[in-house]
Amino acid sequence: MTDHHDEPAPARPGISRRGLLGLAGAGVVGAGVGFSLDRFVVAPATASASAQENAAVYPFYGTHQSGIISPAQDRLHFASYDVAADLSRDDLIELLQDWSAAAALMTAGQPVGQYGAVNGPYDAPPDDTGEALGLPASGLTITFGFGPTLFTAADGTDRFGIAAQRPAALVDLPHFPADMLQDTLTGGDLCIQACSDDPQVAVHAIRNLSRIAFGRAAIRWSQLGFGRTSSTTTAQATPRNLFGFKDGTANIKAEETEVVDEQVWASADDGAAWMAGGSYLVARKIRMTIETWDRTSLREQEAIVGRTKGEGAPFSGGTEFTPPDFAATGRGGEPLIATDAHVRLSHPDQNAGAQLLRRGYNFVDGNDELGRLNAGLFFIAFQRDPRTQFIPIQLNLAKNDAMNEYIRHVGSGIFAVPPGASEGGYVGETLFG
Repeated sequence: MTDHHDEPAPARPGISRRGLLGLAGAGVVGAGVGFSLDRFVVAPATASASAQENAAVYPFYGTHQSGIISPAQDRLHFASYDVAADLSRDDLIELLQDWSAAAALMTAGQPVGQYGAVNGPYDAPPDDTGEALGLPASGLTITFGFGPTLFTAADGTDRFGIAAQRPAALVDLPHFPADMLQDTLTGGDLCIQACSDDPQVAVHAIRNLSRIAFGRAAIRWSQLGFGRTSSTTTAQATPRNLFGFKDGTANIKAEETEVVDEQVWASADDGAAWMAGGSYLVARKIRMTIETWDRTSLREQEAIVGRTKGEGAPFSGGTEFTPPDFAATGRGGEPLIATDAHVRLSHPDQNAGAQLLRRGYNFVDGNDELGRLNAGLFFIAFQRDPRTQFIPIQLNLAKNDAMNEYIRHVGSGIFAVPPGASEGGYVGETLFG
């Protein structure tokens, strides 16, 4: 009787030869496994029908990339990558094609590679790592972004012939007051944001995309996140951050289509036609001094935020979604919402109407050498133009926010997020196509 591993399933077009070599690893070369490396198949799903029916699925292909206005999931694995120094333009395009093909499979709840995790030759490494076998798609979204150094390297080199295509909005972020950025948590040529309602599914996505990139791009830094700190649809309740306060009450919601068009999606009229339908991602790793905050009185905590800790109502009165009244004063004539309160300084009324679509997550990365929790907020925001949105808002906060006593920014990145890929195409095709 012939072992099923000796008869691999037929393949179909997908990941390139180089991408499949990345999946298999160097040990597969010369192993004589005898299969075509320029094609792959979808392995049968192993999750139960009920699990599949109960799992959200967000298609990878579309006008916009998913993971922006999609309902914010509970888990995150974010990774920033540096591309190999000797990578050519064609190699970069091939990497983006390979990543897109694999992302389309994983967001559908399918394994990646030519034969997936278990259906390939028995004496070769599996194409898929396998930890997501039996799990549904779990609302997985995979979002790709291009950093400033992809267009122009730090030494000024135009590595891929795209320096002239760098959008004016893709600026190098300035140094903000009190920034304590670490080089190992900052920058990157490419980024991938994988969000899911199952942490194993999100990690599986980054793990396999990194394998595909072997020899072409390597992780520069990465971050795991849990407990979304913003809602992106009106159907979602407002979550809480690690300070215990509701976070993202006034966040842009997907249903606010006019606001989304104005504040989130880039337009051809903005100066970079290839970015039409895309957006700009700013990521900031914000360490919270949890222990100091936990010894602060409730009165002071609420005054710093400008909202009540329980209901999340503004100090000017009402309920959570009551608009703050920044002109309201108390008996002594002092504003009810302090001039250095976070909610005042971050509000569109105080920032020329600028808004951000936030998709942040809590993080706890163990503890530091003093036994304090290494914890905080991994802030992610999408916007149409960081020059008129994130930068002036953050500058206002960095200079004046009372919360600065309890936080410090240790990581940072900015990325152009291209529009979605056409069916069978790849993210970035508007730039390179």
